[in-house]
Amino acid sequence: MFGKRSSTAGELVPAAQPTAGAQNAPAAKPQANVQSMQAARTPPKQDPRRPDTYYETKSAIFSALIDAIDLAQLARLDSESAREEIRDIVNEIISLKNLVMSIAEQEELLDDICNDVLGYGPLEPLLARDDISDIMVNGANATFIEVGGKIQLTNVRFRDNSQLLNICQRIVSQVGRRVDESSPICDARLPDGSRVNVIAPPLALDGPTLTIRKFKKDKLTLDQLVRFGTITAEGAEILRIIGRARCNVVVSGGTGSGKTTLLNCLTRAIDEDERIITCEDAAELQLQQPHVVRLESRPPNLEGEGQITMRDLVKNCLRMRPERIIVGEVRGPEAFDLLQAMNTGHDGSMGTLHANSPREAISRIESMISMGGFTLPPRTIRDMIVTSVDVIVQTQRLRDGSRRITHITEVIGMEGDVVTTQDIFLFDISGEDANGRIIGKHRSTGIGRPRFWDRARYYGEERNLAAALDAAEVAGA
Repeated sequence: MFGKRSSTAGELVPAAQPTAGAQNAPAAKPQANVQSMQAARTPPKQDPRRPDTYYETKSAIFSALIDAIDLAQLARLDSESAREEIRDIVNEIISLKNLVMSIAEQEELLDDICNDVLGYGPLEPLLARDDISDIMVNGANATFIEVGGKIQLTNVRFRDNSQLLNICQRIVSQVGRRVDESSPICDARLPDGSRVNVIAPPLALDGPTLTIRKFKKDKLTLDQLVRFGTITAEGAEILRIIGRARCNVVVSGGTGSGKTTLLNCLTRAIDEDERIITCEDAAELQLQQPHVVRLESRPPNLEGEGQITMRDLVKNCLRMRPERIIVGEVRGPEAFDLLQAMNTGHDGSMGTLHANSPREAISRIESMISMGGFTLPPRTIRDMIVTSVDVIVQTQRLRDGSRRITHITEVIGMEGDVVTTQDIFLFDISGEDANGRIIGKHRSTGIGRPRFWDRARYYGEERNLAAALDAAEVAGA
């Protein structure tokens, strides 16, 4: 034991009355800034909400715990030792207060309090589940998750909005950012790379809103995408050759369509002796090569100074002797610098952007460059796009929640003032089954020699590309 625990019950915060049993759930206001290193247990899918008396009792025990321990000493312990210490103190507090609780209730209460002190409170059980792709917290009393492409309400709730904001601040502070009334919007990430967005009052009217895009612990590969039906084996081989042959690739798609996941899969085709530099607003790419330099933008400080934008990162990485530049998401004027990088000897560069089709992706690149204040004629911008971008890969989340690669499209050239493209691979929707699942088929468009054929031959992939195109045409017939 350690800390400043009192020996008399009278010195502890007065307790509320004990509650009846309950299932898994949330938490009181966390106050120790100690990073969580323990995976919580997966909760039942359907759980009744606990009564308010549970949270009153837990709040009283939590307050007594904070008075009884030395947080500075707690921070020096490893996760397991700190958890055992907290359990011992909480058990003693329960005994001193003469609370009547079953063993199961006591264990659940201990888990909740440990998660509050050492982790992310009520979010811990959700973060531990690998089947959840998104966690959406809309204020203290409404938490939704996405499982299998479908959104569902959970039983998770927070004690109040103050506790939720405290957890949001704990998350963003780990990457040197802050969220409060003066800076109510923040992008951050969890230690495993999961993307985090927080928007706090006064902009969020119903309390802090937290959105977490989770990434699987096991990194996906193109072979796994084939098993999930996202692409066929022939299409995956074409994508592998595109990455291996150092084509400049733009991954386009809507929100939640799997752009970052696909970009991670494409980068697996990069040789291990290449120097790769990534530029992101919140670092989430998970490249497996040994020679990777990761750069992350920085928001302004309280005085409005010190901001480092994505464009600053892209411009700087050109001086870092990159062989490939990977831009996590192109949202603004950095599109101009990325095109310049693609067109000045950094073949095989990649990036993602939001668009609903390859044609719209080209228009969006043009729009982002124009919005950046560049006074270039539209024809000049389109010429830059044609000479820089080789392939656009379109992803889409369908209405049944499944994700598909719907287009593999080449940028060919210009006809007048219009950028011309040709589709190599498409996904055709033919209907849906009795369960509402989309029925469709990937097919080759019959292109025998894509524009990047010579590039594939240069890298020794000519025969593999010919075989993949032939197999795709046979499979789609």
